Amino acid sequence: MPRTGPSGPLPLVVVPGMLCDADLWSEVEFPEGHPVRHVELTKPDIGAMAEDLLASVCGPFVVVGLSLGAIVGFEALRRAPERIRGLCVMSTNAGAPRPEQYAAWRAMDGLIAGGRFAEAVEQTLPGMFPVPGPPSGAAQRYRRMAHAVGPKAARAQLAAQATRTDALRALRGARCPAVVLSGERDALCPPDFHRVIADAVPDARLRDVPAAGHLLPWQRPSAVSAALRDLLPRAQDASLPTAPPGAPATPDGPAPAASR
Repeated sequence: MPRTGPSGPLPLVVVPGMLCDADLWSEVEFPEGHPVRHVELTKPDIGAMAEDLLASVCGPFVVVGLSLGAIVGFEALRRAPERIRGLCVMSTNAGAPRPEQYAAWRAMDGLIAGGRFAEAVEQTLPGMFPVPGPPSGAAQRYRRMAHAVGPKAARAQLAAQATRTDALRALRGARCPAVVLSGERDALCPPDFHRVIADAVPDARLRDVPAAGHLLPWQRPSAVSAALRDLLPRAQDASLPTAPPGAPATPDGPAPAASR
């Protein structure tokens, strides 16, 4: 059973990447006893997505995010650092968009706007896997998930990508523990991106995942499960209130009036 502070086990707010939904996490073993809240990415702005994330639970929580979902988590950290007690992020990039990314997003949005959503999905497929030609079953599973997300949400996600900013300042100010997972063969977000993130967060642990691509929760769910088992006790400890020096411990009620 999880160790709890006065407010109980920390909730996990779980955020997928572009063209992904809650099925992305279906094989991950989330730590027992911690409520899990899945957030959909449907707004055309990173800030609006971060507000959806923050509104999904009350009080402190842990962010679990992949790719765009982790970027939304970084923005939530910038806006409400006191609420985020842990970060588990993977397959992502904390930097501002590059010119070639803006161009690629515009081109993909044009395809979708022109009724060619299936073609846009096919263009993204090779980058999701550790090898360009994934097994047909894995490719079909990704197609099903992307089509379940649909063209309207995909266009909103593309628009949101263009509103990203560099997140490193927020990460350097983080006062929560973090685990950063990096797929060894992630062509979209290579290991160097994750080393930058882990170096920025003062209390971060970097975990390289051999032979894995972008969709880590599908390709290596055991690595994600292990990262959460490592993070949650650290985050739960960080959420426990500490009394000022000399103050009496009052675990079951408010502090005496004289010490407030």
